[in-house]
Formats: sequence, C-alpha cells, structure tokens
Amino acid sequence: MNKSYRWLQLRQADKQLKPLLRKTFPPRPSCGWIQAIREALGMTAVSLAQRLHVRNSTVHKLEKSEADDSISLASLRKVAAALDCELHYVFVPKMPLEAKLKEQAKTVARKHMQPVAHTMSLEDQAVGNKAQQAQLELMAKELLDGNWRELW
Repeated sequence: MNKSYRWLQLRQADKQLKPLLRKTFPPRPSCGWIQAIREALGMTAVSLAQRLHVRNSTVHKLEKSEADDSISLASLRKVAAALDCELHYVFVPKMPLEAKLKEQAKTVARKHMQPVAHTMSLEDQAVGNKAQQAQLELMAKELLDGNWRELW
C-alpha cells in the first residue's frame, strides 16, 4: 500500500474517532441493555417476543446471552430495532491511532537496540542517553517508513 495513502487512512480514522476519545460511556447494566431498556419501557418479554416474531423463551435467551457476552451482533441489531433503538458498534481507542502507531514503532526499535546497547555497555563502549534517544527516534522513523505489519 502506498505510504502516503496509509498515513491518510490512519489520520482519517483518527479524525472519525476523535469525538469518542474523551467520552465516557455508561457501563452495561449487569442484566444487559435488552432487559434494562425493555423493563424501563414497561414492555413485557411477551411483547418483545411478538415484535421480534419469536417465542417468549427466545427473548429470555437473548437477554441471558447479552449479559454473558455471547450474543451475536446480528441479534443485537434485531432486538435494537424491535425496541426502536439504534445499535452503535465501535472500537474506541485509548489514544489516537497515530500516537499508538508511533509508540509501537518506538517499542519495536527499543527491542532491536537492546541487545546491541547491552553488548556495547559490557565492552565499555556505551553511548550517552542523548545519542541513544536520537538512534531510537531514527530507527522508529525508519520502521514507520517501512511495512507497518512489522510493527506488530
């Protein structure tokens, strides 16, 4: 993939995700969102089953599977529609993707430099922190200019 296209793709993803980085999302209720919304609306499991065109027992299975983290995304979409809700499915990075990529490049660069730095220090040829930092930055930049798959 073209290097400038990769950076463009990364920055566009960061731009889309930026509004979500600082948001705090409510924790999922222990019973799951399906049951919590259904009960908040005063809707019975029977009524939801009718809206979904399934048996009552299926609604209870859906609620249990959501609470157990085993529900499928397709099932969540159907239930959300039946509850007149929107389902938003998104990964929210803990930091901007570009920052994560640069951090990963430095981590990989450190791993590559560690054996050489250790050998040089044993031979009393260690370089100063400033020189090591400059070398780290240079190696990280080279990694970012190369194939990003090598970073993982």
